[in-house]
Amino acid sequence: MSYKIEFIQEALNDFTKLDGRLKKKASLKINSLSENPLLGNELGNKFNNDLSGFYKLYFDNKRYRIVYRILSDSIEIVEIWGIDKRDKEKIYKIVNKRIKKYLK
Repeated sequence: MSYKIEFIQEALNDFTKLDGRLKKKASLKINSLSENPLLGNELGNKFNNDLSGFYKLYFDNKRYRIVYRILSDSIEIVEIWGIDKRDKEKIYKIVNKRIKKYLK
């Protein structure tokens, strides 16, 4: 089964800010999610950011993280919520703000 990949607007902005080399690496990981969305590790409460239902996937030798969730309706969708350097909790704070903006 192939899963559809979608980005929230801010995550698409994150992706477009990457340089060409990083875009290629991120694209390979994102494309792999279309075949197996459970490649990443489940997130829960990270640094006081409730990310239950979200997953993280590393690229570029674990220097960057992609944070996403899996949506289930009639079509299975992998929704990308953030892409950024692996800098302690930075990406988790960013995604938590986006969750509050869109989901609460």
